[in-house]
Amino acid sequence: MAERRKDNKKRVLKEGEYQRANGTFEYKWRDRRGKRHSVYAKTLDELREKELDVLRDVLDGIRAEGRDITVNDLYQSWVQLKRGLKDNTFQNYRYMYRQFVEPDFGRSKVVDLKRSDVRAFYNRLADEQHLKASTIDCVHTVLHQVLELGVDDDYIRYNPSDNALKELKKAHCNDSVKRKALTVQEQELFEAFLKRPGEYNKWYPVFIVMLWTGLRVGEVTGLRWCDIDLDAETINVNHTLVYYDKGHNDGMSFAINTPKTEAGKRTVPMLPIVKQAFLIEKQNQEDFGIKCTATVDGYTDFIFVNRFGGVQHHATLNKALRRIIRDCNYDALDKHKGEGEPVLLPKFSNHSLRHTFTTRMCEAGVNIKAMQEILGHADAETTMDIYAEATDELKRAELINFEDYFNRSKLAPTGTK
Repeated sequence: MAERRKDNKKRVLKEGEYQRANGTFEYKWRDRRGKRHSVYAKTLDELREKELDVLRDVLDGIRAEGRDITVNDLYQSWVQLKRGLKDNTFQNYRYMYRQFVEPDFGRSKVVDLKRSDVRAFYNRLADEQHLKASTIDCVHTVLHQVLELGVDDDYIRYNPSDNALKELKKAHCNDSVKRKALTVQEQELFEAFLKRPGEYNKWYPVFIVMLWTGLRVGEVTGLRWCDIDLDAETINVNHTLVYYDKGHNDGMSFAINTPKTEAGKRTVPMLPIVKQAFLIEKQNQEDFGIKCTATVDGYTDFIFVNRFGGVQHHATLNKALRRIIRDCNYDALDKHKGEGEPVLLPKFSNHSLRHTFTTRMCEAGVNIKAMQEILGHADAETTMDIYAEATDELKRAELINFEDYFNRSKLAPTGTK
């Protein structure tokens, strides 16, 4: 019996495994057509992981010669084979592909594509290139057909773009209904997602303060440490940070504005969750060596600053919210296994957090006069308008509950309560 081949560490090599002169490893095999193929790896363990992939490909009938096929290669085949489209439609598909897929994503090897890669690609189109959902829909139509050709020709097991557009629309809240306040369930989902360790945890303090004080975004970004009293648990609101066009081609600049009315100057109670958020922000800045370096119209020592110590921009916060909403919704979709639709975040902005706080006060039965003072409304009608809108929602919910109760009562057996 011939002695089995071994590597330089005296490990027995399996059939088809070889150690090359430079110390790396190679695995050779023949496909069902008899053609020889090889894969390479730096270590034996890495090689054997690739062998398992090769075995799965062989069992599933995946073509070995397709390992270097790119999305653009499949597209060229699709162009030759596609029939049954009007010429202008076909040309539009080709334009969409060449414009948005071919330069970057199209260079990807088909066998390496995962669902998350297609998802990330669509996110880039939406977030970085600011394409509308209808445009991404056109891109998806041609890309899905191109990748489906890869499935038909045994280059890949499944189409990684399946359901990607549907997920994008859900995650980016592509609906026609504009909502101003988060529901309790949506708020709980938003807070829980921010609280988790990860890239968005750094935004937890500023959004919690906005969500549980009702302060305007400029009032929050303009807060200084001297404006809050952690012992008395109060927040002194006396100015607003604004970003404005200086004109005469001088660009944009930050400035401090004092409240337009006396009602804008107010003391807001600091709820325990808000106090905790301030303490977390303070600790985070100490841990990462962040200090405020900005001075705006003589004001400095701002609480919420970026990693360079500059004041936060409302547009930056809104941009962060869009990413948070998107990834929170993807997370909720991935985890949802029960019946019915999962709770997802609607599209909302910084100001929606103020409106959400107002709605929670209405639901808790806070006195309208107290609400007016906390929110800094000079005109009671403004508070009343929000109050009326929030209470209308409460009335609808109560009527639904009453209808359910009434239906249950009608179905209840005689003699029961």
